[in-house]
Amino acid sequence: MRIWSLLLLATPLLAETTWKDVQPILERRCVQCHQKGEVAPMAFTSYPETRPFAKAIRQAVARQSMPPWHAAPGSLAFRNDRSLSAAEVATLTAWVEAGAPQGPAVKSMAPAAGPSQWKLGQPDRVVQVPGFQVPASGQLAYSFLIVPLNLKEDTWVRAAEFRIDQRQVVHHINAFIRPPGSSYLAGFPTNEIFSPTVAQRGKRHAHERVFDRRQLILGYEPGYEPMPWLEDGAKLVPAGSDLIFEMHYNPGGTPAVDRSEFGLYFAPAAPKNRVVAIDTLRDLDFVIPPHANGFVSQAAMTLARPARLLSVQPHMHVRGKSMTVRAVYPDGRTETVLAVPRYDFNWQTTYVLAKPIDLPKGTRLESTAGFDNSPNNRFNPDPAAAVKWGDQTTDEMHIAFLELVIEATGDPEKLFSSLPALPRPTSPAAAPQD
Repeated sequence: MRIWSLLLLATPLLAETTWKDVQPILERRCVQCHQKGEVAPMAFTSYPETRPFAKAIRQAVARQSMPPWHAAPGSLAFRNDRSLSAAEVATLTAWVEAGAPQGPAVKSMAPAAGPSQWKLGQPDRVVQVPGFQVPASGQLAYSFLIVPLNLKEDTWVRAAEFRIDQRQVVHHINAFIRPPGSSYLAGFPTNEIFSPTVAQRGKRHAHERVFDRRQLILGYEPGYEPMPWLEDGAKLVPAGSDLIFEMHYNPGGTPAVDRSEFGLYFAPAAPKNRVVAIDTLRDLDFVIPPHANGFVSQAAMTLARPARLLSVQPHMHVRGKSMTVRAVYPDGRTETVLAVPRYDFNWQTTYVLAKPIDLPKGTRLESTAGFDNSPNNRFNPDPAAAVKWGDQTTDEMHIAFLELVIEATGDPEKLFSSLPALPRPTSPAAAPQD
């Protein structure tokens, strides 16, 4: 009997799980948010900080609410996958069930770069929001800031990063490049914040090309994570371009002053590939009926040139319930790129493919979005409203933001043979919104 007992004690499966087993998992999966000054309400960078939340950790990993990752099985593989493996879940669960013991001393965890640091390193160029005054309450229109970059030659940007100042009130910030001669917000002042009307935002030259008007460099929403695009890929900033911030703030109960920053990382030379951001896989014409649960919106576009798909980001507001993005290939095959059955407005992840997929000429990209406008949706501001596309969180959107990869010398305007139809405005208030 004594020998049998010794064998049991020597079996690894029965060894007590302690902090030394848990710490590496938290360091890989959690501390980017769970550290002082970051978005999470508590820090997990040491045993004393983490121990009081042991049971909450077990509950969160059991229901798969943390770490926040909403891509369902059947989606493609993503290089920024935050989900826990079965082994990691088992280790965390065993630790909690053992009483969350500390065990032997281990070296302190090195926190990830905090909000006061640039996670990708010091940028080559930094642009700051010059103190946007956010009131305690009310509904704010989109605000804009135009900053001339004064670049004398075409410049390639290999990465970009937002450093958000007042996270609790920032709904989103989009950073656009406006090439010379663009109609986008033409005539508005530079280096000062202003709020144009929807009609002014939608104004454009006749027959103006999409990328001649503006190009999205990067967007920030809750769940944002900085990441370089490709080892040999970058986004193009034409000489003489301006940087334009599109900013949307949601007052949070107390006044705040936002001084968020945006950093650009320049490529040392022209790359082999060009990364282009696409926001035209969207449906602008939907109307969600009052009290409707399960309303479906469809969007599609077809490629006229081959490209590679780098990333997908679903975007809806608080009635958003689900989104699936598929590629329908010219040979008839259909591939699910991303399925998000439980969309979370508070975690708008950009899903970056582990390996960009080839999209031949003629590939049709489809997006299907589901919405819940019923009283059962606890985030629904008004189940009795018929809901259309609009800026505010009380309105809705259906966009699947895409990043596509083409040759550096390629023309992104020639990528599409069909695009979603834009609504024809009947009044300034109904003009297409950015």
